[in-house]
Amino acid sequence: MRFSFVLAAGFSLASLLTNLTPAVGQRVKSAPFSYVPERADDRYNQRVTRKTLALPSGGFVILAHKSATEYAVERYDADLKRLWSTSLPLAAGEAIDGFARSNGQALVVTHATGAAQQLSAYSLDLSNGQKSPVKKLIEAGPRDRRPGVAFSPDGTKLVVWRYLTRNEQIRAISATVYDEKLLKLKDRTYDFHDQGGFFSTTVEVGNDGSQFVTLVSDGMKKLTVRRYRNDSPEVKVMSVSVGGTFGGKEVNVFDSRFSLQPDNTLYAAAICNERESGLYHSLKVVKFDFSGEGDMKFAPEVKFGPEYLTEANKATGTTAKRLEDIYLTDLLLTNEKQLVVVGEKKYEEGGDDSPGHTRELHLFGYNEFQTPSWRRIIAKDQVAPAAEGFSSIGYRATVFGPDIQVVTWEKIKNKSDLYLRRVNAQTGAVQEPKGLGLNVAADQNPSYVKDFTTWLDGKTIIGVSRPSKKSASLMLNKIAIK
Repeated sequence: MRFSFVLAAGFSLASLLTNLTPAVGQRVKSAPFSYVPERADDRYNQRVTRKTLALPSGGFVILAHKSATEYAVERYDADLKRLWSTSLPLAAGEAIDGFARSNGQALVVTHATGAAQQLSAYSLDLSNGQKSPVKKLIEAGPRDRRPGVAFSPDGTKLVVWRYLTRNEQIRAISATVYDEKLLKLKDRTYDFHDQGGFFSTTVEVGNDGSQFVTLVSDGMKKLTVRRYRNDSPEVKVMSVSVGGTFGGKEVNVFDSRFSLQPDNTLYAAAICNERESGLYHSLKVVKFDFSGEGDMKFAPEVKFGPEYLTEANKATGTTAKRLEDIYLTDLLLTNEKQLVVVGEKKYEEGGDDSPGHTRELHLFGYNEFQTPSWRRIIAKDQVAPAAEGFSSIGYRATVFGPDIQVVTWEKIKNKSDLYLRRVNAQTGAVQEPKGLGLNVAADQNPSYVKDFTTWLDGKTIIGVSRPSKKSASLMLNKIAIK
């Protein structure tokens, strides 16, 4: 494993390495776990990527895929004892589109097709698993764009929406906000007649029910956020251009990601590329703060020039001629407001039945003043058969204090295992990967399903894996980090 270190001002290599605390995991509990892989047409575009959710009161809930026609929501305590299981039967053509939890409820949203598209939902009491009657949330035409759903950071609100189009161009969005018990709070329409040409949009919802409509517009050159409140007709808009013409070359947004925080601060990151050549140009980060009068802060851009390509090649031991297939995957924020933007190289070999690959992670650290302070490239090389898509490869990451914990399934020094790396969000110091002691099977059968990986706390990880090639079934594991 090689790492590329670019030192932030005021830090030496020695100081970066001095405070790296070794970590190793130990499986302390396991339980049998049944799992049916998602349908083939979902494997590269999963609607629900996190199927295990930790609970602040202890333990966790799981969205388990039992059969082609049944899911279940199950609650476990911290010792993997199943406390209850509630079945969610699915009709033909029905799929799961959303899964979230608050302190008291779990929410599951389903998408059905037929004479119309329909989003429906169940609310489940976390204390006993009691399921509410199914509630229709929104309906769209059978040929309309697929309707969408988003949950607030604390899981107490959800917003569903459908797209209103003309000649395939989005003209407006019709949305409804609900609380965790599926009581309607507000109907809203977001109008885009002023947007003109091609643009991309989605909706976020805050803990207070406010909606944040995000736009990549103006020929994919501008990031815009519109805030809609439930108690006021006022619409607050903040916008910034991240593309344009630089050095005679047109630059626009290639990939973007938005992350809404509990305090209604919204962070946005965009990878921009040159329109004609497709060459990666820069990473741009914006903070939209809707508290008070509202404030927007645009971070200095990080250039993807020849120097950065050299760093990437050195970190990965390759000789690539250009940066390719890097997509934004996480915006991670510490309590001290250090932001870490994560991108991952991911691609398919080609064709519907080809393996998926995920390679190096690109990490960019920003201090609390939105100033770029460090960047790192973490090398990895993962491949999964087409039947699994990207559900077993890639990474899972979370924040505890000043550290980011990153879990991957890799084969390092001929040992297939889950590996943990710690990254210091202030300095960018990266710990060498440490095995978690699961000895994950490495063959063509399902071996690890990262959708079920979560942290109960900074020292406890829950994961689903198959311990050996001889084992026919997956296991639910509790791993203690030492």
